[in-house]
Amino acid sequence: MTPSDASGNPRSENPWSDLDRPPLNANALRRALLRPGGLWTSLDLVPRTGSTNTDLVAAGGPEGAVLVAEEQSAGRGRLDRTWSAPPRSGLFFSVRLTPGPGVPAERWGWLPLLAGVATATALSRAAGVDTALKWPNDLLVTVDGEERKTGGILAERSGDAVVVGIGLNVTLRADELPVPQAGSLALAGAEVTDRDPLLRAVLRNLADLYEAWRAAGGDPAACRLQEMYTAGCATLGRTVRAELPGGRELVGEAVAVDGDGRLVLATAEGVRQPVGAGDIVHLRAAGS
Repeated sequence: MTPSDASGNPRSENPWSDLDRPPLNANALRRALLRPGGLWTSLDLVPRTGSTNTDLVAAGGPEGAVLVAEEQSAGRGRLDRTWSAPPRSGLFFSVRLTPGPGVPAERWGWLPLLAGVATATALSRAAGVDTALKWPNDLLVTVDGEERKTGGILAERSGDAVVVGIGLNVTLRADELPVPQAGSLALAGAEVTDRDPLLRAVLRNLADLYEAWRAAGGDPAACRLQEMYTAGCATLGRTVRAELPGGRELVGEAVAVDGDGRLVLATAEGVRQPVGAGDIVHLRAAGS
């Protein structure tokens, strides 16, 4: 039940009620991230919304818009899964990108993988915690010796733009985990859990990698994106089950990520099968 004031109106939670989860400062973020000629052109911070992706798709507008929410009530992941967490316990934001005519539309599918590389690299540096990628767009950390999902990425086409949403569990505690397979940066032993420098690091890294990718015409090999994704992908070298659209399944060893961003599985029949969409379940650790 939502608490109310004496007049019966909904009372918003005091953002300083949990000192381990201070609110973000929109003005400070704008001063740090919005630069003439830079990718990011606007940054809005809202206390609560259903989904930053939904809001940014509906808003339209120019490239470089960033929308950050302190809390999402209806955050979405792949396959229409929901994503929720306590207020200010994570980073929940979306960005609007317009690759333009210089990048063929068939290469836009690399954008969620690009966002994954940018985010994982930024977190490894800024938070001091190893972050790996699970194809196509999950972020993994190690908690008590087990791989746990701490973040996810969702990209949605919107006219001539792509809205990329990123959700990260930062200070989520063990008793707040939505499922046992979830994790957070704090539970993984991160050296930094202050969301302000983490958000800055991710957005700066994302801008740098995106500009390099766009300058290369979206060629993932020319800008080394394919190489970087492969190096950080925990799915490669493992036996996996691909749960495909239509209820089909495919089991094989994940051996490569091809030039179209698809995961290539080597099946027991000796066939190399690319998978472009579906859910991946890790069945065996690499090298075991």
